[in-house]
Amino acid sequence: MPAPYTGGCQCGAVRYEITGEPLSIYRCYCTDCQKQSGSAHGMSMITPVEFFKLTKGELKSCEKIADSGRPASCFFCADCGSRIYNARTSAPAWVVVKPGTLDDLSWVHPVGSMWARSAPPFATFPEGELKYETQPDQFEDLFEAYQKAAGG
Repeated sequence: MPAPYTGGCQCGAVRYEITGEPLSIYRCYCTDCQKQSGSAHGMSMITPVEFFKLTKGELKSCEKIADSGRPASCFFCADCGSRIYNARTSAPAWVVVKPGTLDDLSWVHPVGSMWARSAPPFATFPEGELKYETQPDQFEDLFEAYQKAAGG
């Protein structure tokens, strides 16, 4: 499904639009994503910052040190607390949107998993997908895998 993509928070106070294609989509098993999602993993969609546009509402943010040891900013709805995206000072050209906030998930297909060492024992990793024990130093393999999977 081609862009634009729309999404928002659980209560509807925040809405956004993504006007271009993401660079990659993956599962993240870091402890931050586990706590944020209330599940075994979170989903992440790396999106060029210029493609992301807030169309309704305001976001609150918090600063934290991620499992990688790098600083991260987390942006969420001030009313319901739904995480919309993360941003990293080490990668200012991207926002990492939480795909569960998209209106339509039918086209979302992750191409890998990171922070596998933090995954619970029941987690499974699809054969043929990229798998990283922690966070990779570079994301080019994730970008390439996503482009290939998307037919690009």
